[in-house]
Amino acid sequence: MSEPGTFDVADLVAVDVHTHAEISADGHPSLSPELEAAKGAYFKASGPPPTIAQMAEYYRERRIAAVVFTVDAEAATGHPPIRNEEVAAACAEHADILIPFASIDPWRGRAAARRARVLARDHGVRGFKFHPSLQEFFPNDRMAYPLYEALEELGLPALFHTGQTGIGAGVRGGAGIRLKYSNPLHVDDVAADFPELPIILAHPSFPWQDEALAIATHKPQVHIDLSGWSPKYFPPQLVRYANSLLKEKVLFGSDYPAITPDRWLADFEKLDIKPEVRPLILKENAARLLHLDTRPK
Repeated sequence: MSEPGTFDVADLVAVDVHTHAEISADGHPSLSPELEAAKGAYFKASGPPPTIAQMAEYYRERRIAAVVFTVDAEAATGHPPIRNEEVAAACAEHADILIPFASIDPWRGRAAARRARVLARDHGVRGFKFHPSLQEFFPNDRMAYPLYEALEELGLPALFHTGQTGIGAGVRGGAGIRLKYSNPLHVDDVAADFPELPIILAHPSFPWQDEALAIATHKPQVHIDLSGWSPKYFPPQLVRYANSLLKEKVLFGSDYPAITPDRWLADFEKLDIKPEVRPLILKENAARLLHLDTRPK
């Protein structure tokens, strides 16, 4: 593996575009105890969440680069997020393997756009994560458009959670979290209105898988990550499109620590994916989208 502070794409086995920073340096969790417990039960995950330094060690051992982010949903949940600056600084300490994304609650209005520019300029953030169900907003709500304008100007990708979420699953009333916000069709408007904005639809978008495939086929800048599900549960149409029309727009993502890359990759090995498509999904598509060959050293 390359020395810290460098980034040797050729030496990587894969690029995981979807991992979560779940605890801050001072022990502050990214979710409330109720939601964290429910998520652990849903994904059958146990043990304390890893620190970002522990994540770096884990991924470095496997020669897998990882995009790391948290979720800022304070307006809807009342729970303060892990600071983006902390995530970015921790990733910078492990710049040979970790790629920092940020999350800004779109309900912060125009201040969100200003903050996005600062995070990109001063903290090396390489993309932004949105979780519409947790943040309680439709992606095509105009109040979020100044933020998208900033991201488009910066040339940084916007990654949107889509489909059902394990957060709140099994809790009374789903903890009040509404799935309607994460229908990928709402992101289609964003892709149409911001044609130069790179977009990632996170997860198999259950129950809207066909909608996600249609959008990614229709809009040149829309990609799909495969996180949050074991590949053995992928809908057949997702596998078919990943093998053909969308082979250059589908990305490996695990949702670590909810799902480990070890488990995901073992199940992906058994999936009926063409040999020439596997490296595209595991590394090459993400390296191109994230401009890893031009990453600051």
